[in-house]
Amino acid sequence: MSFPAYPANKESGVEWLGEVPGHWNVTPLKFSASCNDAVLPDSTDEDYEIKYVEISDVNEISGITGSTSYKFSDAPSRARRMLQDGDVLISTVRTYLRAIAPVVTPPENLIASTGFAVIRPRKGILDGTFLGYLLRAEWWISEVIARSVGVSYPAINASDLIGLNVPVPAWHEQIQIARFLDHETARIDALIEEQQCLVELLKEKRQAVISHAVTKGLDPKVPMKDSGVEWLGEVPAHWELTAVKYVVESMSQGWSPQCDNYPAQDGEWGVLKVGCVNGGVFNPAENKRLPEELEPDASLAIKQGDLLISRANTRDLVGSAAVAVSDYPWLMLCDKIYRLRLNAKRVAPELLALYLGSSAPRSQIELAASGASDSMQNISQSVVMDMPLPLPPVGEQEAILRFLRDTLKHSDELVEDVTIQRRLLQERRSALISAAVTGKIDVRGWQPSTDAPSPELAKEAV
Repeated sequence: MSFPAYPANKESGVEWLGEVPGHWNVTPLKFSASCNDAVLPDSTDEDYEIKYVEISDVNEISGITGSTSYKFSDAPSRARRMLQDGDVLISTVRTYLRAIAPVVTPPENLIASTGFAVIRPRKGILDGTFLGYLLRAEWWISEVIARSVGVSYPAINASDLIGLNVPVPAWHEQIQIARFLDHETARIDALIEEQQCLVELLKEKRQAVISHAVTKGLDPKVPMKDSGVEWLGEVPAHWELTAVKYVVESMSQGWSPQCDNYPAQDGEWGVLKVGCVNGGVFNPAENKRLPEELEPDASLAIKQGDLLISRANTRDLVGSAAVAVSDYPWLMLCDKIYRLRLNAKRVAPELLALYLGSSAPRSQIELAASGASDSMQNISQSVVMDMPLPLPPVGEQEAILRFLRDTLKHSDELVEDVTIQRRLLQERRSALISAAVTGKIDVRGWQPSTDAPSPELAKEAV
């Protein structure tokens, strides 16, 4: 699908915006929208229930994805920004998170964090739907991020934000551009959703293959016995029933000093981040540089075969396990990760990692996790060490691992292919929004087609 260009353009006078249609205006956002018009007063009734939106509840693709209910007296002090239909939320802190969303028919008690700027279009000058797309255009987001100040929590002042120049078409063109983007992004979003469903199905199948292999084995005709563990069920009769602690030679955790907020480079010491084991694959790049004035502890360095397990994370990630496939003499264990060194004559580290990540043990880990916040759950050493373990003979362990490596390689390649298609669709979506709101394409004569969403859109990434 291609779209015509406007017949006449002019320089916008803004380097990062380039040319715009000749009849469009380019003005600071504050001339066509206001900012932070309404706040919830301190005199609000203590029992008034609000739905609070924070930065983690917002993203540029899905918009506002959730909220948390509070009585006003219990709400965070930053729960103050009042919202109405047509507003656009833009995070002014940690702008790299791209937490930007239009506000569409909100309940009257929907309240946003003061970490957002609430941009409200001026009636008759700027259409709210058009504004929602305008402020999610890639050039706008990039400029906001570039103008943010700070290292750990880069931020931009709301006054600087609304001082940025934006293109403003005539009212009727704004409406038409918004109609066009509503239609086209809905088509692309439907395809993205299809791809996401396919990824989830592939991941479910992957998990089922792993779970069956590490608890039932590869031979469908092998005699079975009751494990005596309700959630584990039957296991092959010739397998040993034991617990993780009986195959472990040592269990330790590391050190988490105040580190630099970037990874270590060659020759520098780094401390692993808890996310280094997410997904069951060890990622050594997930580390923070140890400051030069701190003395490293070589005993905490990662060695080949170390089984690393996160002891603190969100409920769905705590207990994630992965194996270090080589020595990392400059990377240290952090205190949020358990390190298990195993008896190699009894169990292969990779097999134990796969077992701990399979469905039944995962459900037990999540049940055992505890913590005051959903964002930081913890598991004790005993949760890992007392975990029941159906243990095949060493030779059979190797056969299971060979089977899983081959099977999962194919599955992972399929997931990667689908993920690439999703990324292309998202790039197409972003490019289409930017092109429409900056006048790079002329959609004044566009009318919606009745065609069903087509996978060909995936090939049109700009």
